Amino acid sequence: MANTLFDKIWDKHVVQYVEDGPQQLYIDRLYCHEVTSPQAFAGMRARGLKCFRPDHIYCMPDHNTPTHDQDKPIEDPVSKTQVDTLAKNAADFGLTHFGMMNPKNGIIHVVGPERGLSLPGMTIVCGDSHTSTHGAMGAVAFGIGTSEVEMVMASQCILQQKPKSMRINVEGELGKGVTAKDVALYLMSQLTTSGATGYFVEYAGSVVRNLSMEGRLTLCNLSIEMGARGGFIAPDEVTFEYIKGREYAPKGEAWDKAVAYWKTLKSGEDAVFDKELTFNAADIEPRITYGTNPGMGIGITESVPAIDTVPEAGRVSYLKSLDYMGFQPGEKLLGKPVDYVFLGACTNGRIEDFRAFASIVKGRKKADHVVAWLVPGSWMVADQIKAEGLDKVFEEAGFALRQPGCSACLAMNDDKIPAGKLSVSTSNRNFEGRQGPGARTVLASPLVAAAAAVTGVITDPRTLM
Repeated sequence: MANTLFDKIWDKHVVQYVEDGPQQLYIDRLYCHEVTSPQAFAGMRARGLKCFRPDHIYCMPDHNTPTHDQDKPIEDPVSKTQVDTLAKNAADFGLTHFGMMNPKNGIIHVVGPERGLSLPGMTIVCGDSHTSTHGAMGAVAFGIGTSEVEMVMASQCILQQKPKSMRINVEGELGKGVTAKDVALYLMSQLTTSGATGYFVEYAGSVVRNLSMEGRLTLCNLSIEMGARGGFIAPDEVTFEYIKGREYAPKGEAWDKAVAYWKTLKSGEDAVFDKELTFNAADIEPRITYGTNPGMGIGITESVPAIDTVPEAGRVSYLKSLDYMGFQPGEKLLGKPVDYVFLGACTNGRIEDFRAFASIVKGRKKADHVVAWLVPGSWMVADQIKAEGLDKVFEEAGFALRQPGCSACLAMNDDKIPAGKLSVSTSNRNFEGRQGPGARTVLASPLVAAAAAVTGVITDPRTLM
């Protein structure tokens, strides 16, 4: 019986098997941001330790960075302390640091792939749940806790129980206006937010093979929202073409050798997974969420589920969620007035996302009452936007570009949605208060976000395409 791709990568990185315990796993790349690293660095200092392999560790601030006036001191004292502390820690421990205004700065899960730091066959960790994003490169990537960050700094290894394997096949062809974000939201609605708990997911099928690298990054980013330990996609020509020529990618003879190895990274034809599921692309339309977890989603033309379709044990929390959102069971969300629109995050902050948004807003105007934040995932993305003239499209339509950062994905910087306001967001979580205390969040693709921004209400983007 052939191995799954997950087995191949995981087993190659096992340093030691602990009997009746976790496995000692070697880590190829550790990413550090300002929120989950301070205690890890403090622990290293307390023990008088240096980083075992400092050249395998890359640091950058993203959660707390403001998305305006980044050349000036950060006004918020907590954010300033966290960003400054990361810079000092990186310098003290001799680590690569892409600080604010550095052209290589941005959201860590956008920068890693676009700079060629995240590569097929790697094990990649970061003190951030959306580390699963890097799985799109054909890597085993997952989020870890702060004590585990310290463990990797000290030894370049981590103790982990090996997850079970799951393959999710999405077959067919995506319809008009349906994006990778819609595929992910659909899968979450089918599996629920706990349906992949304990598993590492390999995405496969014709839909996945036909996704661009940006689409694959979006899909893998949201793996954690199904409860999965991570999600990844076998590397192929799309992957190799994306990586080739990037700054930290192998060059020359090393490139040829790397690609030869990467081509072996696929599950055997007779590989057996602990669980396997198949979905049909024809069942997926542009999607939105209506509740307070990413699994509470519907097709944009569908109605919020009626109360009698919800299992009795979950009805109290279901109604509580709808009450928070201001929605009713059985109603449609099309036409609901929108206050804020956010394009960005490690989910949808890449150049393809800005192209999609521009395709809808070009020749139209932003609705007067809508506040829109368009936040590139990195300075590289910001430069691409300008090089392609998308900034002019946005400007003519009444939109302004902000500077890179996590922005309104989470309420850790200045970009907070006010209490009670409804936000259509391309980010990854719609928990209560996630975008600001009392904020109400509808998760959607860049196309749905753009349609809401120009009409001022939740709108099916296919009517504007």
